[in-house]
Formats: sequence, C-alpha cells, structure tokens
Amino acid sequence: MTKVAVLEIEKCMASSAAITHDVLATANRIGPKRVPPFEVTTVRCGSRRGSADLRGSELVIVPGLGTPSAGELETKLKSPMCRRAVDALSGAHARGAMLAASCASTFLLAETGLLDGRRATTTWWFAPLFRERYPSVELQAEQMVVAGWPIATAGAAMAQMDLMLAVVSRFGGPSLAKACANYLLLDGRRSQAPFMAINYLASQDPKIAKAEKWARDNIARDFSIEQLAGAVALAPRTFARRVAATCGLTPIQFVQRIRLETARLLLETTRLPVDEIARKVGYAEPSTLRRLIRRDTKHPPGHFRPAA
Repeated sequence: MTKVAVLEIEKCMASSAAITHDVLATANRIGPKRVPPFEVTTVRCGSRRGSADLRGSELVIVPGLGTPSAGELETKLKSPMCRRAVDALSGAHARGAMLAASCASTFLLAETGLLDGRRATTTWWFAPLFRERYPSVELQAEQMVVAGWPIATAGAAMAQMDLMLAVVSRFGGPSLAKACANYLLLDGRRSQAPFMAINYLASQDPKIAKAEKWARDNIARDFSIEQLAGAVALAPRTFARRVAATCGLTPIQFVQRIRLETARLLLETTRLPVDEIARKVGYAEPSTLRRLIRRDTKHPPGHFRPAA
C-alpha cells in the first residue's frame, strides 16, 4: 500500500483535486481487495495554516493551482502558503517521497529546484513563463505527461486525468491503470500539441506574432524559413531562438503547426476535399498533410469532418 498525500493549495482547481481523489478511490475499489493499493490523506495548505505536514508520505500529488493568468500565477508563487508548500515538497522529497503535479502546480516543483536538469511538462499556455523562470529544466511542453520518476509532471488542467493514470500504473501496475481508465471512461492522451493555440503563444512576442500573421497570409505558398524571418526583420538564427523561447518549437514546427491548425479548421467547417485543403495550406502532396495530421492527432483527416 502506497501512502499518498494530496496537497491542496488554497483555491486550487476543484476539478483537478476531484479527479485525483476519484481515480485513487476507483483504483482502491477495483484493485486488490485484501490490500488496497493507496492510503490517501488530504493535506491543505492555506493562508491561515502554519505548515503543510507531509511526513510519512511516499507519494505527494499536487492538483492544479487554478490560476488563469501568468500575472496571477507569479503573485501566488510569492505567497507565504506557496512558499510553505515548496518547503514541504522539498522536505518530502528529501525523506524519499515521490512527487507529482499538473498544470500550474508544476511551477511549485520547479521552485524547489528538484526539476533542474530533468525533463518536465506544464500547461502549454504557461510554457513561455516556465522557460523564462526555470531555464535549467528541460521543458517538453508538447507532452501530456512526463513521468520521470521520482517526479512526474503533467500539462493543462484536465491532464490531471492522464497524470493519475500514470500514478496508478507506477504504483498499482499497468493492468490496474487500464481498468481504471475503462471504468471512468478516461482516454490516455500522449500529447498536448493538438490543443496548443499557436496564435496565443506567438502573441507574447511582437515579432513572432507578426511572423505568425505573415505565415497565415502566405500559407498557400511554399516559402522558406529565411523568407519568414526576413519578413519580420530578423536573422534566421535570431528568429529560431525567439520562436523557441515563445512557442517551444523550431521554425519548421512553427510553420507546420500553423498549416495544420488551418487544415483542421477547414476539415471541421467545410466539405472541401483533402487534396484541395492540402493545396490551400501549402502542401503540394496531400499525403504530406495526411501524414502530419495522423502523426499529431493519431487520427486520419476524416475524423475531423462534421457529422452528417
């Protein structure tokens, strides 16, 4: 039996906390009857509490913080309760506990310094802020879950479901995780990429926002990265560096994402043939578009057509 502490920070995301408890309770209900796999304790950390006691925990799970903007997140990270949570997480890890967090709570793990030199993910729209604050962390924002035990991180809010399946698999076994997924109708997802809005990420750097607009205006053309960089008065290397900092992508991936977003919109809102959509988004060979859509979404183009 694994002793689990669910560390709920004041005003944390209620759905994220509920998912955590629901999946653990399901694992206990449908898992081995003689010894349930998880012993779960809720530890609350608020503005009026002195400390978060995580002693005796073998695994600490931190549901999402529930902060909608980067400014609010930075303010919350400076709060006494978050500083106490960071200290408690550092102490728990030093005593041998494993740690798991999703969404903005991954920032708490990064604040401990325990993610330095490790791979991690976070909610995709906070990725630029994460890279800026924690340059020593190998951020893989396109990943839904990075289970680099003894520390696991997950992406945006509902990625808590994916994180919990990873937790159950690690501590209860893959068969129990699959049973929980079937019981709760959870579908494991490997990537945040299909959900990442490239225009939102690009908007955080005026030059990259301008490049995004230029790419959309010229989407049917077969332009080079040098042409795109030149359109916003940047050297190719400078452009690549700023795209990586803002969007976590190479310039080629940046352009591909714009083309794929546009193609998917056309698939969802029109009856245009795939061949014609491919030409409209700059691919001379429709097979290239089909391959990229399947690679990024695990579905063929037809999956995104509206129901008849």
